Formats: sequence, structure tokens, C-alpha cells
Amino acid sequence: MPYGLGVPSPEAEIEVDEATVRDLLAAQHPDLAGLRLRLLDAGWDNILWRAGDDLVVRLPRRQAAAELVLNEQRWLPELAPVLPLPVPAPLRTGRPNAVYPWAWSVVPWIDGVPGDRVASIDPAATAERLGSFLRALHQPANPAAPISRWRGVPLARRADTFEERLNTLAGAVDAGRLRSVWRLALDAPAFGGPPRWLHGDLHPANTLFQDATLAAVIDFGDVCAGDPATDLAAAWMLLPALSIPDFFDAYGANSDDGGLYRRAIGWAVLFALMLLQIGLDDKPTYATVARATIERIDAGSDSRATQPLSEP
Repeated sequence: MPYGLGVPSPEAEIEVDEATVRDLLAAQHPDLAGLRLRLLDAGWDNILWRAGDDLVVRLPRRQAAAELVLNEQRWLPELAPVLPLPVPAPLRTGRPNAVYPWAWSVVPWIDGVPGDRVASIDPAATAERLGSFLRALHQPANPAAPISRWRGVPLARRADTFEERLNTLAGAVDAGRLRSVWRLALDAPAFGGPPRWLHGDLHPANTLFQDATLAAVIDFGDVCAGDPATDLAAAWMLLPALSIPDFFDAYGANSDDGGLYRRAIGWAVLFALMLLQIGLDDKPTYATVARATIERIDAGSDSRATQPLSEP
């Protein structure tokens, strides 16, 4: 399947059908082996099978994702108890065997509509919930926490990606405007605190909504330690521009000489370009999110980009 303007999506390195999942459950969690199995989704990294009404079996479909599952298994059980929204912390873990070569997880089923598909949101409630969730998550990380090459890093390390995406999409966006915002972000003061716990991939498809309100955050495969500005980009991807100050209030940031806001809006620009590239060819809902993100950046960046927020 094509993935974003001619970039091919990774092929599954192993096919995970119902028989495979049932064999794994029978061998390692026999009390679950009789549950009804239904295929939910197969993304870039994982394939999801719903087991009964309350569980999901989550299995990597390629080697590159196998380490990410191990990170979730190691760290989500420690993070979940301090977070104010549900997250899919593994309830059971699976080991590689002759049937399947990588670790896998059984996680709770969480009801909700993904944020890239929800019809409408309650801006005030979502701003408060998202800000409070990230405030709780963004604590100084364990020294053994994963470090990502791509998330939580100084924005300058993503400059090549920004230019590649912008050049590819130049006919679909206001390249000059986005480059101006990006340069302000690059010039912001660097993150100077201890590395914080990050979700790492907090775009709308990795959120769930119930009754128009943020209800859960899912897919922690990119959990890592670094600059919290990476996650704060979610404000522009999920909220109308007028609600973004409410989000930062709930997060607990304050106005002084820090660069948190400017770095966050830089990450929002980068994520918007990445989502738009995916969406134009493969996932239309991602393109809708990307365009809305860019509109919000245009609507709200000028007044605050020169008065950035400090770390909480």
C-alpha cells in the first residue's frame, strides 16, 4: 500500500492471522484462548486483534516495532497509575516462540472514537484534560528511559525532515509562512531541564474521545525521554486556536523567557507536514488533521510566538 506521496509503507514481515493469535494465547495464556477474536486494524508497526469484549492482542508486524513493544511493556505499567486518563498498559505479555518471533501484549479494550475521526469535540473539556494529562506525564524520566533519535530531540536535528516534507508539499501549503514559524522555533531557547517522560507520537489518531471529550491516550510505542515540547504540539492538532491558551494553563506553563511554546509550535509544524504527506496518499483523516493544524498555527502563533512559555 502506498504511504504518503509515493513513499511505500513497510510490508508486514510476518503475517499474523487468527490461527497465529489463538495458538499464541493457547500456549502462553490458555485462559484467554477461547475468546472470540476479531481483526481490528493493521498499522505501520502493529496488528490488533480484539479478544472478547475487554481485551486487545497487540503484535508487531515487523522487526522495527518489536523493541517499541518492549518499551511499552517495561514502562507503561509504571506510568499508568499516575496518569489521569486511561492508557493501554499491558495486562499480559507474550514471549517469542516457534509460532511468532517477537514479544507481544494483551492490553485493555478502551471504548472511544479516534481523535482523527471524531465528529466534534468539547474544546474547554479537552483542553483541560489534555493539559492535565501531559502535566502528569511530563515528570523527570527514569535514567534508564528510552531515548529516541526522532522525538524529544532538539528541533535542529529534524531540520532535514522539515525541508524534505516542505519541498514535497510546497504546492499544498504556504511554504514561506511555515518556514517563518519553523525558524522562530529553531531560534527558541533550548530545553534545559532534566529529560521528561514523553508519549512521543501524540497525534489525534492516538487519542480516543467519548461524548466529544478526550477519554484516553493510546499507542505508547514511541515512549521516551526528552523535551516535552514534542508532545505539546498535540494542542494545535486537537484544539481550536482559542482553546490553546487554556491547554497551556491546564498544563501549568507560565510566561517568562523560556522557549517551550515556540518549540512546541515548531513540532506542530513538523507533525502537520508529516501527517499531510501521509494523508494525501493513504489516510484522508490525517490530511484533515494536518490542514486544521496549519490553520490553527496561522490563527494563533503571531501573538504568542515572541512571548514563549517556560517549562512548568
